Amino acid sequence: MDAVTITLIAIIAVVVLIGLFFWATYNGLVKLNVRVQEAWSDITVQLKRRADLIPNLVESVKGYAAHEKGVFEAVTEARTAVMEATSKGPAETAKAENQFEGALKSLFAVAEAYPDLKANQNFLQLQNELVDTEDKVQAARRFYNGGVRDLNTKIQVFPTNMIAGMLGFKEREFFEVEDMASVEKPVEVKF
Repeated sequence: MDAVTITLIAIIAVVVLIGLFFWATYNGLVKLNVRVQEAWSDITVQLKRRADLIPNLVESVKGYAAHEKGVFEAVTEARTAVMEATSKGPAETAKAENQFEGALKSLFAVAEAYPDLKANQNFLQLQNELVDTEDKVQAARRFYNGGVRDLNTKIQVFPTNMIAGMLGFKEREFFEVEDMASVEKPVEVKF
C-alpha cells in the first residue's frame, strides 16, 4: 500500500469514529430528554389525581364545618392554581404547590376540630388516598429531578457540551420547593 491509500484509510477511520461519537452522544441526549419528559408527565398525572380527590375531601369537611368558607375557597383556588401551573413548568408548579400544601394543612386543621368528621369512613378513605397520592407525587418529583440531574450533567460535561450546544439541547429546571422556611413552619389556623 502506498502512503496516499494509508492516509485515505486513516482519514475515513477518523471520520467514521467522529460520526459514531456524534451518533452515540445525540442518542444519549435524546434518551435523557425523553426520560425527563416522562418524569414530568408522571408529576402532572399525580397532581391531577390529587386535584380530583380534593373536591370530595372538601365536600366531606363542608358538611361538618359549613362556617369555614374561607378555608374551602383557599383550597379550591390553590387546586386550580396547581392545575394551571403544570403547563408553565417546574418553577411555577413548585410555587403553586407551596400554596396548595398550605391550604391543605388548613383544611386538615379544620377537620381536627370535628371528632365526628375524623371518624367518618368516607373522610378517612379520602384522607388515606390523599396521603398515598402525596407519596406518589414525592416519588415522581425525585424521579424527575434525577432525570434532570443526569441530562444537565451530560449537557455540561466535555465534549458532550459542544455537541449538545450545536444540536440545541438545553438544561432543564429542577422541581424545587422555593421557600423552605414557609414549608417548614406550621400553618396558623384562626377561627
